[in-house]
Amino acid sequence: MTLEKKPSRELFGKLVVTKEGKRLGFVKDIIFETRAGELIQIVLKDPTAYAKNLNLEKSAQKETLIPYSAVVAIGDFVVVSEEDLI
Repeated sequence: MTLEKKPSRELFGKLVVTKEGKRLGFVKDIIFETRAGELIQIVLKDPTAYAKNLNLEKSAQKETLIPYSAVVAIGDFVVVSEEDLI
């Protein structure tokens, strides 16, 4: 599988949805491990009521976090697998 490289700024502000089309919020920021450069989590901006009910991990600043491992596609939206969120 070939990974397409995109600047991270292209992700900021994109709508995050589940594969089923449920809206979770927008990409506010990305957390990554600096040594390996591995993407760890997406920080949500304006999380929806649906996202709040999923019991997702929160940052120290009470921001909602999505594990990057749950991301299945990035295009007009950031699509995540809801099964991988829980």
